[in-house]
Amino acid sequence: MKKCRLLLTFLVSLFTIMHVYAYTERNLLQQRMDIMSLKEAVVMNQKWVPYPTYMDREGWQQLIGDKKEQYIKNGEAMLSYPWKVMKATDFMEYERSGAIVDRCFEDNNAALMKLIMAELAEGKGRFMDQIINGVYLYCEMTSWVHTAHVKLQKSGRSLPDYRDKVIELTSCDMGAVLSWTYYFFHNEFDKVDPVIALRLKKEIKERVMDVYLTDDHFWWMAFNWKPGAIINNWNPWCNANVLQCFMLLEDDKEILAKAVYRTMQSVDKYINYVHADGACEEGPSYWGHSAGKLYDYLQLLCDATGGKLSFFKEPIVRNMGEYISRSYVGNGWVVNFADASAKGGGDAALIYRYGKAVNSAEMMGYAAYLDKMSAKPQLYFSRDIYQTLQTVRFQKEISQCAPKHEVASATWYPETQFCYMKDKGGFFLAAKAGHNNESHNHNDVGTFSLYLNTMPLFIDAGVGTYTRQTFSKDRYTIWTMQSDYHNLPLINGIAQKDGAEYKATQVAFDAKKRLFTANIANAYPKEAKVENWVRSYTLRNGKVTINDRFKLKNAIKNNEVHFLTWGKVDISVLGKIKIQVADQSVEMLYDKNTFTVHINSIPLTDVRLTNVWGKEVYRISLLAKKIEQKGNYKFEILNTKK
Repeated sequence: MKKCRLLLTFLVSLFTIMHVYAYTERNLLQQRMDIMSLKEAVVMNQKWVPYPTYMDREGWQQLIGDKKEQYIKNGEAMLSYPWKVMKATDFMEYERSGAIVDRCFEDNNAALMKLIMAELAEGKGRFMDQIINGVYLYCEMTSWVHTAHVKLQKSGRSLPDYRDKVIELTSCDMGAVLSWTYYFFHNEFDKVDPVIALRLKKEIKERVMDVYLTDDHFWWMAFNWKPGAIINNWNPWCNANVLQCFMLLEDDKEILAKAVYRTMQSVDKYINYVHADGACEEGPSYWGHSAGKLYDYLQLLCDATGGKLSFFKEPIVRNMGEYISRSYVGNGWVVNFADASAKGGGDAALIYRYGKAVNSAEMMGYAAYLDKMSAKPQLYFSRDIYQTLQTVRFQKEISQCAPKHEVASATWYPETQFCYMKDKGGFFLAAKAGHNNESHNHNDVGTFSLYLNTMPLFIDAGVGTYTRQTFSKDRYTIWTMQSDYHNLPLINGIAQKDGAEYKATQVAFDAKKRLFTANIANAYPKEAKVENWVRSYTLRNGKVTINDRFKLKNAIKNNEVHFLTWGKVDISVLGKIKIQVADQSVEMLYDKNTFTVHINSIPLTDVRLTNVWGKEVYRISLLAKKIEQKGNYKFEILNTKK
């Protein structure tokens, strides 16, 4: 009997975890084609590449067009670039203080990309020596791994170990960059010395390709995934880059097919993990490296099989794409749950390509809108060479597309439990339920953000500069991660807890009534002694109404409801809080007989936060005057310029 009870408990726990993560064995990629069929479908000898060869000067002239001189000018600035060395102490600093020292790496990556694009644009060999210098710098490096990720070595230490090859975001990025470098220039390298291309190919093979084929232990591959583990943007990001390495360098059909199929097996795990509604739980800032990289991967897979493997008609793929346009509020502001920044909008070229592939007029119009919004368009550069090349390829099409950003007045993501509502008076309300073990999680079940005429008034601060603490057991000691620095209650003096079991229940959305409801009681630990805390948001007739209907198992301490904002806050009139940011202002009404109100300034010193919010944000705290076991709190937010 005891064993039966234990088994039942285990099954219930497993069901709860699977329900929270909604992992579904779709296996879209593997179901479409097995490895035997893939061997016949895979395109050999780089015939899939959609760009001109290096020697095709007319092709590059047509492709780059009027941007040619800009690319050349950027490359010329790098002709005397002094390649920087990553010192041992740069890596060791992460272990010693938690600081991430990667400036040298970033500067070298940027220099190499500018030199590559300049040489492709001009084609006279002027930049070749510096490219070779860059190639040799990378070949001589012990590791291409980001300083914060070297700890993925089996030793867990921060100094790169030459015996233990790690493949992660940066090493995969560099593998792709250097594979394209080999593809475009290996014949030119041979004219200088055949050892250049030989050495380059050897390093890519040993550091990325061989490791990928033989090692299953890297968490992002998800080959050993178990319920409760996160599969996030690392999976499509790394797999897309690994796929490029094989497609550009591997000439053995058996090995190439094996590698491509292995990436399909890994990416299937990510697609299985993602909610069918397509929302990016990591927020818009991560969309380009989650859904965006999935699109890149799928496009590469389609090209690598001559179009035989195309997944752009799958609803989940389209939903993941359109999340980025739905999450854009306007004037550079986006809905920013989790670690995402409140500013952004996405890469116009990537959004356009994705939209074209899935036949989304919404995404293509939004991409053109972003492109036109930039008063002085800049050349696209990143360590992601594929996205750089694709931007060049599609830049003319984007410029000819009609700009338009218009989305539904209500968007509901039922599995991720995100809700967006707009009204004709200029309000945009974003609310969430979910659980507290989402990727890049903040303890924020039930929180909201509110914008008026695109200006954020009630906010989510986002996250500061990443350090070792950000991704350690100490993550939730950082104030930006805590629920009492989100727009949420402190119940019996207790904040929300991190973990998948801390989640919303009874979540519902009525689009017609513009009503979102969630019971957030289970997001709090047992110490909060909360039985029910049903929070609802209603947007109607230019007014946002927030209701907190609660029942506690035991009332011990005064409840406190927090709101985070920025700009000018005036609490001088009892029962009314005035908030003004730039030329937008609202009033929040509360029951003066129920609450006392006070406000705390939160000074900001981290550049990642000050770039968005300035020098400070404010936390408004409404402290209940009575200790009550049950009750109902009501707050109304009104546009004062109606």
